[in-house]
Amino acid sequence: MIIIPIKEGEHIDRALKKFKRKFEKTGVIKELRNRKQFSKPSVVNREQKLKAIYVQKLRQQEL
Repeated sequence: MIIIPIKEGEHIDRALKKFKRKFEKTGVIKELRNRKQFSKPSVVNREQKLKAIYVQKLRQQEL
């Protein structure tokens, strides 16, 4: 359960913004989207490898 402490006199917009940020950090929506459809383990592994290659290329370009 997400708890947002609100100070006296604080606007509701600011509290909503804090709530949205905390909710996004929990990763609930991301997990729901991943569970929405099944992807084969081989496809998941391939995507992870491609992402790792991409990140490695970015890091090499920085040097």
